[in-house]
Amino acid sequence: MTHIYAIANQKGGVGKTTTSVNLAAALGRLRQRVLLVDFDPQGNATMGSGVDKTALECSIYEGVTGRAALHRILTPCPEAGYDLLPANGDLTAAEVELLNISGRERQLQLLLRTADPYDFVIIDCPPSLNMLTVNALVAADSVIIPMQCEYYALEGLTALVDTIARVSRAANPRLRVEGILRTMYDARNSLTNEVSDQLHHFFGDRVYQTVIPRNVRLAEAPSHGKPVLQYDRYSRGAVAYLGLADEILRRRGASS
Repeated sequence: MTHIYAIANQKGGVGKTTTSVNLAAALGRLRQRVLLVDFDPQGNATMGSGVDKTALECSIYEGVTGRAALHRILTPCPEAGYDLLPANGDLTAAEVELLNISGRERQLQLLLRTADPYDFVIIDCPPSLNMLTVNALVAADSVIIPMQCEYYALEGLTALVDTIARVSRAANPRLRVEGILRTMYDARNSLTNEVSDQLHHFFGDRVYQTVIPRNVRLAEAPSHGKPVLQYDRYSRGAVAYLGLADEILRRRGASS
């Protein structure tokens, strides 16, 4: 059965796209069939998958506005280990156009229903709580929240959790926070450890045991259009995302 994750945080620079791309690649490496949905107009997940966002004939924009069927948008990325629904700057216009569409918050959900079965669908959300993010949350079964262990991040986390709760009540009762993922983690930093302790206090076992360290290879991989597992599979970043994928599979097995 397909499980759909939204990778969401309205704060930029927390490793959201890095997590989307590398979790998709890690799950693919563990023999899962994965679809990565780039739902951010910046198109960074597209470029990080080795697909030129400036050369797209069809993107996720055409899909959610009803201009193209999913099969015209779907882009296999066999070396990365997953399929991709790519995005570019055209997606910015979708938020305005969706305002005039009945059921505007369900357009991504309707598009994904036409996909062949995948084990996992991973949606890379934009860094804001807008109509695109709402579409992702309505389409998703659960949310993974990547965040740095800093105090400002805690404030943003509260707003995001409130939004998830509102979407759950209004449009998607199955939606829940699957896990909090600590990114750019440095255990030598006392602030990191303090915030990490607070996360465990408030969210308990929803905080993933796996942490994603600061890693040069993780930062370099997107400029080569590759997930870190393809760029340097022995790096600390690659090992961490494989660990996260394994933890997610174990959690899913335990809950099924």
